[in-house]
Amino acid sequence: MKKMFLMVAILASVATMAQEAVMTFNKTTHDFGKINEADGRVTTVFVCKNEGMTPLVLTNVKASCGCTTPKWTKEPIAPGEEGEITVTYNPNGRPGRFQKSITITSNASSEPVRLYIKGEVIPKPAQPTYAHKVGELSVQRNLVNLGSILKGSTKMGEIEYANTTDKDIKVDIIFESNKVYWKPYISQTTLKAKETGKLQMTLATNECPLYGPIETKVYFVVNGTAHKSSKEAFTFKADVKQDFSKMTAAERQQAPIIEATTTINAGKVAVGKKLTSKIHIKNVGVNPMLIHRVYSNDNRINIVAPKSVKGGKSAEIRLEINAVDAKPAQYSREITIITNDPNKPIHKVKVSWTVE
Repeated sequence: MKKMFLMVAILASVATMAQEAVMTFNKTTHDFGKINEADGRVTTVFVCKNEGMTPLVLTNVKASCGCTTPKWTKEPIAPGEEGEITVTYNPNGRPGRFQKSITITSNASSEPVRLYIKGEVIPKPAQPTYAHKVGELSVQRNLVNLGSILKGSTKMGEIEYANTTDKDIKVDIIFESNKVYWKPYISQTTLKAKETGKLQMTLATNECPLYGPIETKVYFVVNGTAHKSSKEAFTFKADVKQDFSKMTAAERQQAPIIEATTTINAGKVAVGKKLTSKIHIKNVGVNPMLIHRVYSNDNRINIVAPKSVKGGKSAEIRLEINAVDAKPAQYSREITIITNDPNKPIHKVKVSWTVE
C-alpha cells in the first residue's frame, strides 16, 4: 500500500513539472563592447521562449542600477512562443568598464534568473569652459604663461573665445602696439551663434630687447565696445633666457663670472624721503659680463645699472628707494640681476630697509 502511494506521488509530481512553464533565453549576457559616451543610450534585446506546457508569466524584471532600464513582455507567453526583455543602458557620466545585472522573476521557477550586460564607455571629449565674460563674448581664460623661452626662438599661446548667444557678435582687440615682439592674431572677427574663435599671441624673442619675465595685455572690443578695465585684461607672459647650449668648453673657460653679495641693508629713511644704496658686483671671469637686465617687482625702487663689466673689474648698481607713500615699518625686496654668466645667469640680492 505504501509503495502504491509513493508511486502515485511521484507520477503526480512528474505530471505537475511537465505542465509548468519553462523559460529559456537566446543569451544570458550581452557585451556592448566599446561605446562612446557622446553617442548616448545603447539597447539590446534578450529573447525568452516558453519551453513548458503552461503559459509563462514574467512577473517582474529589475535592473541593478538606475542607469539600466528594462522593458518586457507583460502578457502571458503561450507554450512554444517567445517574449522579449529589452534592456537600455545610459552611459552618460559613466566612463570606463561596466557590468550590470537584470533579475527576472516568473512563474517558471521559484528562484529568480539573472541576465547581464557589460561593456566599456569611452568618455566624451572634454568641453571647454568659458570662465570670463566680456560683454556678450565668453572667453576661456585670462592668462597664458608661455613659460621659459630661449632668446632667438618663437612661441605661441592662445585663448579660445565663444559666442554663447543666439545672435552674431563682432570681435576685435586692442593690444600694446609698442611691444612689437608680441604678435597678436584673432581667427574670427564675426562669430555666429555658438561659434568659437581663437586669440593667438606669438612671441618673437629675436625682436625682444629684454631678458627675464615679460608680459603683454590684450583687451577685447565686442560689438564696437572696448572693454579696457583691469578685470577685462587678458595677459600673455613668458620668461626669456639666454641660450648657452652651443658654447664650447673653451668658451666657457673664458666666460664672465659674476661675484656679488646676496643681501644688503640699505639703512633707514624717513616717510616721504628717498634712500640710496648700492650693489657691488665684480666680473671675476675673462670676457666682458653683459648685464642684460636688473629689476625689482616694486616700482618704488629705481635702478641704474651699467651695461657691462670687463673681466677682472668691478661696478656698482645704484638703487633709489622712494618712501613717499610708505608707512613706518621694515621692508624687504628682491633685486634680480640677469647676465651672460653661463653658470649663473640669474643672481638675486635681498635688499632691506626701515621706514621711520
